[in-house]
Amino acid sequence: MTAETADGSSGIDGEDPSIRDILATEIGKTDFRIVISTMLAIYALFIVLTFLGGGDINSAGSTITRLTFLFAAYGILTLALNLHWGYTGLFNIGVAGFMAVGVYTMALVSTSPDAVSGTGLGLPLIVGVIAGMIMAALVGLIAAVPALRLRADYLAIVTLGLSEIIRLTLNSNNLSNWTLSVFGFGTGGGSGIDLPARPTDAWLNTAFGDVLIEVLGTFLRVSVIRRWLWVLVMIVFVIAVYWLLVRVGNSPFGRVLKAIREDELVAQSLGKDTRWFKIKVFMLGCALMGLGGILWQGSQGYVSPDSFRPIVTFYVFVALIIGGSGSNTGSLVGSILFVGLLFEGPRTLASLVSSSLSLGSAPGTFAGAMAPLASLEMTPLLAYVMNNISSLRFILLGVVLVIIMQRRPEGVLGHRTETAAAIGLERPGPAGTNRGESDE
Repeated sequence: MTAETADGSSGIDGEDPSIRDILATEIGKTDFRIVISTMLAIYALFIVLTFLGGGDINSAGSTITRLTFLFAAYGILTLALNLHWGYTGLFNIGVAGFMAVGVYTMALVSTSPDAVSGTGLGLPLIVGVIAGMIMAALVGLIAAVPALRLRADYLAIVTLGLSEIIRLTLNSNNLSNWTLSVFGFGTGGGSGIDLPARPTDAWLNTAFGDVLIEVLGTFLRVSVIRRWLWVLVMIVFVIAVYWLLVRVGNSPFGRVLKAIREDELVAQSLGKDTRWFKIKVFMLGCALMGLGGILWQGSQGYVSPDSFRPIVTFYVFVALIIGGSGSNTGSLVGSILFVGLLFEGPRTLASLVSSSLSLGSAPGTFAGAMAPLASLEMTPLLAYVMNNISSLRFILLGVVLVIIMQRRPEGVLGHRTETAAAIGLERPGPAGTNRGESDE
């Protein structure tokens, strides 16, 4: 008798730990195949669309690079949010704010002092990354101590408000000028701030880079190779974060988190200080959100407060809902499906349709696009949709969320059951069977 967890662990009644380990390994392999298969399916779809639109191998390479970059960026953030919402039931909708804290702290610590916008301390990049994660965790602590006295919607309101406070604070030119004059560094205000160069760019100037360009440069541009190097680094971080959260979820600490999610009062009655557990997991999740922001926005060479609007948090929640709350594998699958089918897919399809069909100029209003339907003329409406696909994509997101909530509220992989204990709790019956089985 087995019970499969959301992340590859199994509770096996009456069996020894070695069998549990074997089955956990097999489930982990299955999860790996699910993620890879989903990625390959999205890749195949976009490669077909790219070549149908007249693109070449460099265009296909750029498309795959962008997709993988977004897969990894949303993957880290969705995993961090799953730690809050999926594991502990904490409704945190301030993801973008904690991302901003991580990125700006990294910039102020590691940017060269002679940067064009703002200025920094010029410390090594790894120091800046660690400082960004620590600062995001500390801001999470400041928010968690009073906010975690609240529940459900009230916690969501507090985290959303904190996220907007952080963004508007970073957007203040007066604050930037004041910190620049007092401390010697500034945030750049609404103009944004320069970021350290990606360390992977320097790799192309080494012997390793020469070999890489010689092998791949015959069919890929150097700019595509440069972006792929950074994407590979992000993939390594995604794997590391996934491994960390699997370990957390299968630990005694993780089982307390799941107990809090299901019924906090019961967890308290068993002697657990649930408030302290929630504070610790909130800080850990915020640190990972800061890391996600560093890896995502930190690769651009420049960042501004507008990169951290609430819509970013909404996108992360959509990815988690699609994949299934409480499942780390579902978090990755949801990120891939969201990026491929809902974020990049509509825009790519619109570009293909516009280049393949002569749609003419699009009507300026929705009423103008609908009027020709009376005479069965579809071209103006199609032209309007293709021209406004970025805005209409929000309607698609809303429709998809409504369908998911009605048809499969647990998400793609949210159907898996999770064990609350690391060992089987059934009393063995005669002849090595479980008691429940012997009674049948």
